[in-house]
Amino acid sequence: MALQQLKACGLLISLLMVQQSSGNTYATIPAITDSNAKVEKLSDGFKFTEGPVWNPSGFLLFSDIPADTIYKWAPNGISVFRRPAGNPNGNTFEQQGRLITAQHNRQLTRTEKNGKITILAERYQGKRLNSPNDVAVKSDGSIYFTDPSYGIQKEQEELGFYGIYRWKPDGTLTLLNKEMVRPNGIAFSPDETKLYVSDSEKLHIRVFDVQSDGTLANSKVFAELPGPTDKGVPDGMKVDVKGNVYCSGSGGVWIFSPTGQLLGKIPVPQSVTNLAWGNKDYKTLYITAGNSIYRIRLNIAGVKPGR
Repeated sequence: MALQQLKACGLLISLLMVQQSSGNTYATIPAITDSNAKVEKLSDGFKFTEGPVWNPSGFLLFSDIPADTIYKWAPNGISVFRRPAGNPNGNTFEQQGRLITAQHNRQLTRTEKNGKITILAERYQGKRLNSPNDVAVKSDGSIYFTDPSYGIQKEQEELGFYGIYRWKPDGTLTLLNKEMVRPNGIAFSPDETKLYVSDSEKLHIRVFDVQSDGTLANSKVFAELPGPTDKGVPDGMKVDVKGNVYCSGSGGVWIFSPTGQLLGKIPVPQSVTNLAWGNKDYKTLYITAGNSIYRIRLNIAGVKPGR
């Protein structure tokens, strides 16, 4: 979107300052990035990267959906964490440190400490899920996930809608919402009173109030993310400890205040798919985009998975 258009929308793009230097992308967003913060490519040559999540032991896991693989990135190199992996997409950790994965083979799974794979959900009211996409864990152990149809053909759909679900530790699967066009990325506010869900077709983020019983209410548009879709769409999201929302979008990572005000954008060379906080202080933002993985240092820590 042209600079003039953004100004016309009243967005605070004056907070965003971008430089190109020696092939690196630098982004300065007051209070969030320093003047020398840069987007650094860590590795490339994959098919389609998604679902990054930081393991406190010091490495990053991320998905390659068409390669049917979860990879492990560490400072000493790349290795295969699991293959086959059910065409994995979003990943996160729950309170006991077990990996939760949304898979395009139409399953939500948990990786046990001994490596065994437990299927948590694959059907709703007897019908197969579409294609679990992204996932967030609440502090009570409930798992919230989105289920669009990006991993299957139209004729394979059984449900007739694209939902947001909650899986409870007792095994109960509840449909929370089926009104979004293509629900995708999902994240809680730091206090878990809000749930953010991106809609990749409508090019916006919706926000829901999380009720005391875990259900959702008062859906409304939180932020619009316009722009050429070949440069990215609203997809993966994460939230920092101040409540700022980071979402993939056209041209890079879009950052919004807790009230939905655009603070700025971190340009990324490829279309961003998802994000993860990492390193010991959780102030490094890891980014999956295209066939690569990137990272950038920030000033505010992110909310840890499985807190």
